[in-house]
Amino acid sequence: MKLHPTSAMAALLAACAAAPFVISDYNLRILVLALQTAIAAIGLSVCFGWAGLIQLGQAAFIGLGAYGSAIASMRLGLDFWLAMPLAMALAGAVALLIAVPMLRLRGHYLALATVGFNVTLEIIAKNWQALTGGTDGISGIPGIRVFGHEIQTDTGYYFLSLAFLAVVAAFAMLLRQSRFGRAMIAVRDDEIASGTSGVPVVRTKVAAFVISSVLAGLSGALYAHYAHFVAPADFDMWRSISILVMVIVGGEMSIAGAVAGAILLSFAPEWLRFVGDAYLAVFGVAVLLVLIFMPEGIAGRLRRWTMRRPQREVARRV
Repeated sequence: MKLHPTSAMAALLAACAAAPFVISDYNLRILVLALQTAIAAIGLSVCFGWAGLIQLGQAAFIGLGAYGSAIASMRLGLDFWLAMPLAMALAGAVALLIAVPMLRLRGHYLALATVGFNVTLEIIAKNWQALTGGTDGISGIPGIRVFGHEIQTDTGYYFLSLAFLAVVAAFAMLLRQSRFGRAMIAVRDDEIASGTSGVPVVRTKVAAFVISSVLAGLSGALYAHYAHFVAPADFDMWRSISILVMVIVGGEMSIAGAVAGAILLSFAPEWLRFVGDAYLAVFGVAVLLVLIFMPEGIAGRLRRWTMRRPQREVARRV
């Protein structure tokens, strides 16, 4: 039986829906953050997995969404449901502004450019104290109100984050099956051939970059109103690298894989806490083993396993 992407995503979301009733409050808080990070991971999957753009600045766009929504709520007095689209628009506008010159670069040069962008925004956030609060960040960010009532529990934020993730996953699935989705994959596979076939290469790459950034902005807005606090340290280079690793481990072409990778790697520090200071070394070795033995990620390995299983059953009957 072949594992259909929609079925895999539905099964994963169903498992997530049951999670709050079987895990501790502490793990539930981690899972809320994991679901919010998964939204940014899906965005990076669009940019990196489908369009082939090596993007190491996703945390910067999460930060833009978080700070944008926080400032809109606290300075302008806007409700989350008005601040959130403004934060997403801010992330998308900045992405569009830098995309045209930045996407002229390819491969590792593009990766270095996005690293520079991430570091630049982090420096700005640390030093623009009048707007961002500097290294102390912004605290007291209001929570999210639904039907006039503010969400007070982690369970409430969990299901809200899960709902947003489900919408984003559905959007990503439709996007991948669309003409634009096929154009992104064509550009990733062979930029020159796709260009000669009539695919608008530059426009496709810019659109993929902007979509990825807008989803990161949504992730940041949710985080800001859940944590009630944002600071530059939350959106540093390590966060960008972590999200990229989530996508690679889960499966760079898979939406369900991006979600699974985000959840697994969000819990990895807790599972590896017993190794103490050796955490980063153990984590690095684990990621390296995944890249060696599962180059297509968890989703790719599951897909291959489900496709081989019927073949083995037929062979046994013969």
